[in-house]
Amino acid sequence: QARPVESGGGSVQSGGSLRLTCATSGYTQTYCMGWFRQAPGKEREEVAHIDSDGSTTYADSVKGRFTISRDNAKTTTYLQMTSLEVEDTAMYYCAAAALCGYFDRFGEWGQGTQVTVSA
Repeated sequence: QARPVESGGGSVQSGGSLRLTCATSGYTQTYCMGWFRQAPGKEREEVAHIDSDGSTTYADSVKGRFTISRDNAKTTTYLQMTSLEVEDTAMYYCAAAALCGYFDRFGEWGQGTQVTVSA
């Protein structure tokens, strides 16, 4: 199984938007897909996940600002980020797991894409 591949990171000013993309090879059609982030000196945290039935869960810190979605073929997962804040600066990772909540133990992880938000 190929690892997820993230893209779409970059530098943006506070209040701006970015859309992250996570591409997989197709085995994730029945998987739960998640976005995580890790800022320097901080632990990795889950940002959002989307199950194979389309149900979504968000961290409180991004509710109302970020939207996770996946295409119909379920081979690409997106994270639309709006109203970005300096505190959103981090390396963002995509992960795939057969069951939501099992990313750490059984997930397939991408290499990450950097998001930097300046004031």
